[in-house]
Amino acid sequence: MFTALRDRTTARVAAWARRRQGLDELPLVLQARRLYILPTRPGLGFGLLMFVMLIAGLNYTNSLALLLTFMLASFVLVGMHECQRTLNGLELVLAQAADCHAGSEGLIELRFVNRGAQLRRAFLVRVRGARPSHFDLDADAQVTVRLPFPAPRRGRQRIERLELASTAPFGLFRCWTWLHLPLEAIVYPAPLGTRPLPFGGESRSSRESRASSPAEEEWMSLRNYQPGDSPRSIAWKAWARGAPLMVAQYQGTGGSEHLLSFAGLEALDLEARLSQLSAWVLECARPDAACALQLPGVDLPLGRGAAHRTSLLRALALYGLEAPGGERPDGAA
Repeated sequence: MFTALRDRTTARVAAWARRRQGLDELPLVLQARRLYILPTRPGLGFGLLMFVMLIAGLNYTNSLALLLTFMLASFVLVGMHECQRTLNGLELVLAQAADCHAGSEGLIELRFVNRGAQLRRAFLVRVRGARPSHFDLDADAQVTVRLPFPAPRRGRQRIERLELASTAPFGLFRCWTWLHLPLEAIVYPAPLGTRPLPFGGESRSSRESRASSPAEEEWMSLRNYQPGDSPRSIAWKAWARGAPLMVAQYQGTGGSEHLLSFAGLEALDLEARLSQLSAWVLECARPDAACALQLPGVDLPLGRGAAHRTSLLRALALYGLEAPGGERPDGAA
């Protein structure tokens, strides 16, 4: 019950802060009006100790005890002011989220700049549900912080809120703010599946080149026979032992071409199909083989390289969730 009440309270306070602050834009300089500060548990214990000392000093009219209490109170007030000043004036100049695969952790890259002449310490920044990142920032310096965020499902994931906090200098107070940045990442399907990589999109010139001189190429694996394959590449010895017709796959100077589609994956559900296609895209990337993607409503031509691989993975991530124009299939924004 206490956890549920705390979560509801936190959600309401966060929604109020979002309405109050609006959407942040870069570069962002933190101002005092958006900073919040409360005592920590050690701070509450320290305040209780000072209250007991005050009562005891008044009860026994002990001037030394009262003097010590007031000196400690001044120490606390200075610490509260310094804690708030640690965040006040801090500048955020870069914020971007990297794409990742479902079931893993993505990374957010943040760059903070301290244009002041004093060291800023004991920073903590985090996304809800992920481990925090800690850093310090020297005077007149900048630092790049990489922050993990959870990516449980494929699709377009928006990081609604980041929390930035500090307990400097004494740990008696915690000053924090929420950053509502336009952060967005594409979460690819998890690369899962054991089906062999299809060669349906292999060009005729590549097949003829490999069939004419297979000894010049490196053998990779066996795959199921497909109509049009050269008889020279069939594994006849395996077929003689009772195995089905299999074709040897080679990697050579001519490379290979692959057509990735739902063909042969009809027995799997949609998410399992996309996971298998994601695994095939990564498998094509290792030998830098050319590949194309053909799905209902999606047709990406043959290509290779990091940019082409990213295009394929993004198409798989958004398949069935958004229309090609960036809108959802139901027409909603």
